[in-house]
Amino acid sequence: MISPLTVIASVLPVYLLMIAGAVLRRTGVLPRECDVPVMQVVYRAMLPCYILDKILGSAVLKSGSVVVWSIFLGAGFIVAGILIGLAVGRLIGLERGTGMRTFALSAGCQNFGFTAAPVTEILWGSGALALMFVHNIGVETAMWSVGVMMMSGERGFSWRRLVNGPVIAVAIGLTLVALGLDDHVTGSVRKAMSMIGVGAFPVAILITGCSIMDLLGAERFNLRVILGSALVRLALVPLAMLCAAKLLPIQMTELKQVLVVQAAMPAGLTSILLARLYGGRPAVAVQVVIATTVVSLLTLPWIITWGSAWIGLKPLLP
Repeated sequence: MISPLTVIASVLPVYLLMIAGAVLRRTGVLPRECDVPVMQVVYRAMLPCYILDKILGSAVLKSGSVVVWSIFLGAGFIVAGILIGLAVGRLIGLERGTGMRTFALSAGCQNFGFTAAPVTEILWGSGALALMFVHNIGVETAMWSVGVMMMSGERGFSWRRLVNGPVIAVAIGLTLVALGLDDHVTGSVRKAMSMIGVGAFPVAILITGCSIMDLLGAERFNLRVILGSALVRLALVPLAMLCAAKLLPIQMTELKQVLVVQAAMPAGLTSILLARLYGGRPAVAVQVVIATTVVSLLTLPWIITWGSAWIGLKPLLP
């Protein structure tokens, strides 16, 4: 079975890259002016190439039911996480207008990509990683629809918000797999795609570390928000996701593997962006992200270890 040391070994490079990014920002090697152009390259070129490289030829994605389940659960658990966040927000005394909606969205939405992907690939391999990208379509759909509507008070939803490099890459990849054409993307084109994409996650995680360094000290921390976010993001939501992986009629092992890793993730930085864009309280989102990221250093190995043992999953490597 998976041991905590195996999980720590898989996640340690991710946190070390974050720390490296923080150090580079602190020392001025990576100034803030670099963030936007670098992340544009990541989202528009590197990450789409990486996603396509992992999806093409993936046997697990040939099952339509697995694809549908992945997208459905990705969206469903964001909605469930937000609802749990609203309940806990009320419990700790937050109200509408004082950060309750921002708290619910921030604590309910995990870091579904840049932290989760390296851990998924190390523990489970490329099959689970390819499925994780499909799962994340559901996550993004829920965040940019339900999340935005709750944060802004809007009742409508614009699909244009979902038109980005990663989503387009997943759509193209699934189409090629469904048509049986994915095995024909080989040779120099496939090699170039792999070379472009290989640095996507290291670079993005490095910039994430820079962003966290910018946020540290920017806001005064509220103990209720810190404890409440840890309860939602690192206890209640993981319990719900692990129960789903255990009890739902999911036949594909890779989907259970994805859910276990997603369950252990801290809050994602996207919630800070949504709070800034749609009238939320960025200060609350910042506290949730930083608090859950720090606490996840301790909780993540145990959630994955116990969750995998309960569900009956085995690691790719001993």
